[in-house]
Amino acid sequence: MSWYRPADVGYGTRQLLANWGHGARLLLRLVTLLGASVRRFGLVRDQIHFLGNYSLAIITVSGLFVGFVLGLQGYYTLQRYGSSEALGLLVALSLVRELGPVITALLFAGRAGASLTAEIGLMRAGEQITAMEMMAVDPISRILAPRFWGGVIAMPLLAAVFSAVGIFGGYVVGVLLIGVDAGAFWSQMQGGVDVWKDVGNGVIKSLVFGVAVTFIALLQGFEAQATPEGVSSATTRTVVMASLSVLALDFVLTVMMFSI
Repeated sequence: MSWYRPADVGYGTRQLLANWGHGARLLLRLVTLLGASVRRFGLVRDQIHFLGNYSLAIITVSGLFVGFVLGLQGYYTLQRYGSSEALGLLVALSLVRELGPVITALLFAGRAGASLTAEIGLMRAGEQITAMEMMAVDPISRILAPRFWGGVIAMPLLAAVFSAVGIFGGYVVGVLLIGVDAGAFWSQMQGGVDVWKDVGNGVIKSLVFGVAVTFIALLQGFEAQATPEGVSSATTRTVVMASLSVLALDFVLTVMMFSI
């Protein structure tokens, strides 16, 4: 008996397309609930505090050490070509274009994304979502939408903090420890970083990453099996899928931005 059965392939393909369709419908529903979320902005504000403020410590510390490493590695690389004064430009462009949004999104997925999935999954396991549906309360509007928009708003703010702290870390290593001229450090940065092209691209990336990470976390939690094992598996899938999505989207967005 052959292990290959066309019926299994057809069933798997149909199930995959059904899952994609369900996810697309849920994302569209969350986007259309923007107006309702704005009218109840207190719920969104609480989620910005929960997702953003509680992630601030790991974002700040990580940004500082990434800035340290960029300052050290960048100096010894630029010194070979007699361009150590361009250290500020190197650090700033690396952070605002690439490292700031990407590393922030990966940390956001590991901290806030896992927390969202576990929270929604426990609501599913505790039948709280079912109880809301029985009382004619839409769980997507009441539970998912505020968390979705809270994550979308918090992500660019965290990326901005990461980049700012990283630039300060590069300044500490390059100027205070190694001895690069402070005026050259800041003037090269100010003259070489374009607000719209460089900083704007980073903001767009962070917004897209915020949508992707938050949506994956909410979808996995909302569709988790109502068991401890199901919630644990959903949390693991969130971190893996969100991290891979961030890296894939980063490549696509970088290609699009450099081709424009």
